[in-house]
Amino acid sequence: MKRSLSGIKPTGNLTLGNYIGALKNFKKFQDDYENFIFIADLHALTLPIDPVELRNNTKDIVAFYIAAGLDPEKTTIFLQSDVSAHSEINSILQNYLYMGELSRMTQFKDKSKKMNENAIGLGLFAYPVLMCGDILLYNADIVPVGEDQKQHVELCRDLVHRFNNRYNKEVFKMPEPIIPKVGARIMSLSDPTRKMSKSDPKGDIFLKDDLNVVRKKIMSAVTDLGSDMYYDPENKPGISNLIQIYASLKDISIEDLNNRLKTMEDNLHERNQKIEELQESIKQQESTKQANNTMEVELTFYGATGELTASGTVPQVGRTVACNFLPMGTHVRINGHEYIVEDTGAMQGNVIDVFVHTEEEAEQLGRQL
Repeated sequence: MKRSLSGIKPTGNLTLGNYIGALKNFKKFQDDYENFIFIADLHALTLPIDPVELRNNTKDIVAFYIAAGLDPEKTTIFLQSDVSAHSEINSILQNYLYMGELSRMTQFKDKSKKMNENAIGLGLFAYPVLMCGDILLYNADIVPVGEDQKQHVELCRDLVHRFNNRYNKEVFKMPEPIIPKVGARIMSLSDPTRKMSKSDPKGDIFLKDDLNVVRKKIMSAVTDLGSDMYYDPENKPGISNLIQIYASLKDISIEDLNNRLKTMEDNLHERNQKIEELQESIKQQESTKQANNTMEVELTFYGATGELTASGTVPQVGRTVACNFLPMGTHVRINGHEYIVEDTGAMQGNVIDVFVHTEEEAEQLGRQL
């Protein structure tokens, strides 16, 4: 079975754009793919964030995943930082991407130009390296993403080509970005020339907004001159954004919607109902999670599953580049004595020989293990 992988960064409140561009689509792959969906908390550290906020956002995203239809029996949901292999493979792959490539990434340029040059962290610059590691660690065949992440997946494809060619063997699979035909880029309701983001309260619909607030934001959305309603992002960006939102929530094509449009009021009413259904589902899931307090246990369980899947990739890549990464739980035999790399990983029973030059080295390694 082919494998699908994607994730969401737990920074700020999730928006309707996050739902349409990502959340809504994740469940489509869980029946036909081995589906891995994670919370990208390591990515969240690329910009300053309060630890309490990060933890709360992480729990919210798990609730949103379940509310959006992800089934834990069909999808592995896990926390990125629970799987140490993400950081390990990042330390290898950073040597195979170049500063020129990273400096051309649109997201880095957009975010860094709003910051003091002395406050731009290396993590923000190298964000795409970690994302490449996320994808390649699981040898994902497809990566469902929004349009804003397409450039990063294309960079990952360049990395796969470069790495496999350098070592003359297929170490990594070539991932394919999957971008929704409708709703890949939802724009701000207050300024339809800008993307809907987590930092624009007036132009965003947050998934945790009160329903009355949602209605008010929709009804006050910026539109265009004239009463004609048709999809034309260049000349009618406001109406086109509303049409795209409506078509996405109704799962119909924009062409089909153009033919069916009659009055904006009718369509706004239907779209309100769709958003209300989503919000009610989210509230029910959050209430359940808070009531039985199983969030941490579930994340730990799913994290172990992610660790099991990822644990074989780093040693394979390590062997390719002549570095020795011991999988967690590995049994190591040194001069007839067996040691175990103690952690929560799941490579039990896999015995590999470690070459050492002296008994002193063997004893030192044994003490470390």
